Amino acid sequence: MSIRSNGTVACIVLASALVAHPVRAADTATSTTLEEIVVTAQKRLGSVQDTPFSVSATSQQQIRDSGAQNITDFARNVAGLTIADLGPGQSQMAIRGISSGQVIRDQPGVKEQVGVYLDESPISIALFTPDLEMFDLERIEVLRGPQGTLFGAGSEAGTVRYITTQPKLGVLEGLADASVELPKSGSVGASGRLAVNMPMGDTAAVRLVVYEHHLPGFIDSIQPDGSIKKDVNDGDRAGVRLSLLWKPTDQLSITPRFVYQKLKTNGYPREDAYNILANPYMTTQPAVAIGERQQYTQQREGIDDAFNLADLKIDYDFGPTTLTSITSYTHRDVTVLRDATQLTGSVTYDVFGEVPQVRINSPLFDRTHLNVTSEELRLASNGKATVDWLVGGFFQHVGRRYGQDLPTPGYDALNATTGAWPGCPAATPICNFPLGPNPVGLVDTPFYSDISYHLQQYAAFGEATWHITDQWGLTGGLRYYHYKEDRVLIFNGVFAAATPPGGVPGEVDADGVSPRGILSFKLDEDTQFNAQMSKGFRLGGINDPINLPLCSPADRIEFGGQGNWKDETSKNYEIGGKFRFLDRTVTLNVSAFYTDIQNLQATVTAGT
Repeated sequence: MSIRSNGTVACIVLASALVAHPVRAADTATSTTLEEIVVTAQKRLGSVQDTPFSVSATSQQQIRDSGAQNITDFARNVAGLTIADLGPGQSQMAIRGISSGQVIRDQPGVKEQVGVYLDESPISIALFTPDLEMFDLERIEVLRGPQGTLFGAGSEAGTVRYITTQPKLGVLEGLADASVELPKSGSVGASGRLAVNMPMGDTAAVRLVVYEHHLPGFIDSIQPDGSIKKDVNDGDRAGVRLSLLWKPTDQLSITPRFVYQKLKTNGYPREDAYNILANPYMTTQPAVAIGERQQYTQQREGIDDAFNLADLKIDYDFGPTTLTSITSYTHRDVTVLRDATQLTGSVTYDVFGEVPQVRINSPLFDRTHLNVTSEELRLASNGKATVDWLVGGFFQHVGRRYGQDLPTPGYDALNATTGAWPGCPAATPICNFPLGPNPVGLVDTPFYSDISYHLQQYAAFGEATWHITDQWGLTGGLRYYHYKEDRVLIFNGVFAAATPPGGVPGEVDADGVSPRGILSFKLDEDTQFNAQMSKGFRLGGINDPINLPLCSPADRIEFGGQGNWKDETSKNYEIGGKFRFLDRTVTLNVSAFYTDIQNLQATVTAGT
């Protein structure tokens, strides 16, 4: 049992393991030498110290010893990795500070800057990475700098890889742990996790992981009647991971897997500094003072996130080469509910003045439905020869539907039969915008959107390392990619310019290349120097049309006609060194880099 406390949370962890496998002599030896962690950062096995660029690998034991409960805790112990912690299921990753800032959910066309993989399957799709439980992992790899050559779109700043423990033939073992979290001011959290590896004859094995985690809450919400709801940001995360290894011959390995996780929260870890519906400057309502770790809401908020992943990995060893196929299918449904009463009320107040309707409940629903199919096929050389090489191809199809609606009971009563808003100054553009007949049958919904995306991406890539001598190595790689994205956008409601029947179509396509070159020099087994040039990229997208009823003539000139935005690219120039001292009890890895970002994708609010 271990107990940790950081002044805010005390966590009590109980862990046990049942293991049955052959004991090797090396297992009984005692040594202070640091463990040599094997990584697959170049899509082939190699140690962290031999990989010729900046990479961090953290083992499951190190994660457990650090007390990290989530990716935000984990990032505090990894140089160069930072997390914009927006709450469970909403955090955004950045590596080496490459970020265009926080991107919110109603900017759905923006792509990720850090690629995230569960083993070989990409999961960083549609911007927000699933908030997976960090249990039964071999390690987490953080590849710093652009990884566009081998990992493709989205790995512009780097790549994070969750490497899970694989099924083991002929081994019966289990691992279980439980924890209790006691926030300084909040509700109690608890988790229970179990992993079991079971052999199925001589040629197959199955590994099952299950977990349940009740997330503690520590934010209180003030209600309109003055009461307080305690710890509203609590939630639950539960999941299962089932993997099967079938090895009918020494050459062939087949590993199908299914992953399911359900995340549900009852609020957000947000502290309101100011809320127009509850503030100390009220003149017609009782003043409300919002304190530390408090917010003001009129209704429930939270996230419902169901994540499903099915993938299949097939390896065939031909002797001098290995053929690998990774097929994956991702289905994800996310509903984000926010209390938009103050947002809807502020717009209403600007138009109508002080009317009771500014306080009517106005929940804002963000819904994402995602289906992704991808296939990677590659052929790689085996062993360590004068030249190690790898070539492959990649295909991905993304079908995504995103929408918002703002059901606000009683809002239609504000709209006159003529469609003009009563009490609205004639000079205000929105006052002359009638609601009129609703083509999508909206009732009491001042805003509605429905946006469908279809993206197809093709890529071919290759990389080779020439071991010129025992000390010198030269690596070169190139990726060619082409993608096309189609979008259909539908807007409607009082707060938006209604789109024509069938919506507004959009299309973007582009292609490009992503090279990498590395020169390495190994002074001895404990000292290595590297120099590299690499390029990463983030796919472009399609701008929404500006909301003409809310924009001035100058806005139409300034922001109109902004159809598409280009791919964002980063060129990275880097030198580094990797060292081991004192009989390999101390490891030091350092790097210095310069990154040139072109076509930085930045969000601009259009309209006065």
